[in-house]
Order: sequence, then C-alpha cells, then structure tokens
Amino acid sequence: MAKTYFTLAGTNHYFGAFFLKKGMRVELEKEPDNKYDKEAIRVNMEGLGKIGYVANSAYTVMGESMSAGRLYDKIGEKAEGKVVLVTERGVLCKVCKKSLEKQGEQVFDGK
Repeated sequence: MAKTYFTLAGTNHYFGAFFLKKGMRVELEKEPDNKYDKEAIRVNMEGLGKIGYVANSAYTVMGESMSAGRLYDKIGEKAEGKVVLVTERGVLCKVCKKSLEKQGEQVFDGK
C-alpha cells in the first residue's frame, strides 16, 4: 500500500509550527459540524489540543499530498499521523497505515 500524505495547515492560528519535528505524532479528527468545511479534519497533539487542520485548498495542499476532501472517506472518526517534513510553506505529514480503512472496513476508530 502506498503511503498517504497530508499537509497540516493553519498552524499560525494556534501554536505555530516552530515546535514540530520529524517523527512527532498527531491525531486527526473529523469535524463534520465545522461551519466552513463539511469535510474538515482537525489535527490535534497530545497535551496541546488543536494545532491546525488537514489542508483542503489548492493553495494550501503541498505537492501530491491529499486534501481533507480526498482523505475524509479513507479514515474513521479519528486517525493517527506522523510529521514527515517541516518547511516554511507548511508541514507535510503521513497517515499511519493502521488508521486507513481497508476495503470499506474501519481499522482504527480512535477509541
């Protein structure tokens, strides 16, 4: 199975990205009641809470990483991710394999 990447966006509205390092774990959580985006996926970090969102715009998605809209149906209500690369333009992360759904069957539900 190919690795699934996403861009962490909006960090400047919370704690910034200066503290993020390669290998740090993050939690993805669907936010269906988000008034701006029905496919919003918030990104949390233990001890801090919300640190941003999975990018869902052509202006914020880095390279070939998945937008929140493309990733939304591939994960359960919650998923795990890992920071891969921190740049001035954004933070590239990958979804942990155990968090991806296999053939419509949820593998990880975050509980």
